[in-house]
Amino acid sequence: MFGLIILLLATLAGLRLLGALGVRRFASWPASGAHALSLLLLVTASAHFVPAGVTVMPTHADLVAMVPPFMPFPSLMVYATGVLELLGAAGLVMAATRRAAGLALALLFVLLLPANVYAALAGVPFQGGPATPLWVRIPEQGLYIAVALWAARSADGSLIPRPAGTAAVAAARR
Repeated sequence: MFGLIILLLATLAGLRLLGALGVRRFASWPASGAHALSLLLLVTASAHFVPAGVTVMPTHADLVAMVPPFMPFPSLMVYATGVLELLGAAGLVMAATRRAAGLALALLFVLLLPANVYAALAGVPFQGGPATPLWVRIPEQGLYIAVALWAARSADGSLIPRPAGTAAVAAARR
């Protein structure tokens, strides 16, 4: 799990460096954060579809094991959350949909929290290793929620109407 945090932060720093070098798409920290989270989601979402024999990354079976027993159709839930992560990743890279995608992803991350709590407390092994402790899972999920909200807050928001006079405030935040 620390590998994902490193991926997120290293991508954020690299994209922001590109922004400092003149790539307009990454001219702000929040825009770079949205793209960094998008890359992270491509990596994590891919695990939702990986067959059990693969050993280089978590698999679909690893994620199914994390689903609490009270949830119906655990395999379908894993596929569905993988699709939602991919849609969220696509939404984050497009300025027009970034706000909606960031808010939807923050909600998704909150809804996925019970699976992380269950996996930690039940000792569900992950990728053949020991269960990730709760003290790691909760802050990591909090980081993803924070970055998703940061990206949403910084977004253009042209698809979401704002009260008159707030466009200048929104532009100043970027």
